[in-house]
Amino acid sequence: MDPMNEVRPGPWRLAGSLLATGVVVSILAGLLHAESHDANDHSASFTAYANSDAWTTVHLGQFFGMALVCAGLVTLWSAVDLRRGTWAWTAGIGALAAALALAVYGVLQAIDGVALKQAVDSWAAAAEPDKAARFATAEGIRWLEWGMRSYQSFLLGIALILLGAAVAAGRRVSRVIGWLMALSGLAYLAQGWIIGELGFAAANSLPTLVGIIATVIWTVWLAVSAWRMKETASAGGQARPG
Repeated sequence: MDPMNEVRPGPWRLAGSLLATGVVVSILAGLLHAESHDANDHSASFTAYANSDAWTTVHLGQFFGMALVCAGLVTLWSAVDLRRGTWAWTAGIGALAAALALAVYGVLQAIDGVALKQAVDSWAAAAEPDKAARFATAEGIRWLEWGMRSYQSFLLGIALILLGAAVAAGRRVSRVIGWLMALSGLAYLAQGWIIGELGFAAANSLPTLVGIIATVIWTVWLAVSAWRMKETASAGGQARPG
């Protein structure tokens, strides 16, 4: 048997479990995030953030969820195991983009989860003569958040597109999983562009929804496929339960 056709379910199961768990944690943390009707209405948003008692916990949960997702993507690179050629490079660059996306996300959460919270709390508690200056400081941190979120979305989108292409090319699981990964990656690229241009505007709603739906589908499908996968030896053509 061609060693390129060897299937090792262990890395696939680890990748699928990390990805599915990370998506669940991220969604649950996001549901607890304080919001205003219009995220670009900074006065309303900052008031909601200042009144949030769970802000630090929520953002730590979001970071933990993204860490699991990015770890799952890097593990997926190992699982696909394309050992040579263009697709091997494609998967490797995708894994690198996933690692960079996590690093940028850590900085993003430090800005959003710590610096912005401190700034809006100071604004909310400030005496009236000081409020304008405190508000300007919080807005500056908010705009820095836009920049970090934009580039993190670009990196994660690139990782999903490249690793999705590698998954489709490797054919260890349904190629549709890889295509859905690429679709979610395109949605993240769109989010990155919109946030960089307009901030957290209503125009971001559609790519965000597409990204969430596609990601939930492919992560669940991948996890189920991984746990149903049979191990195939590289010699003798013997298959045994994984």
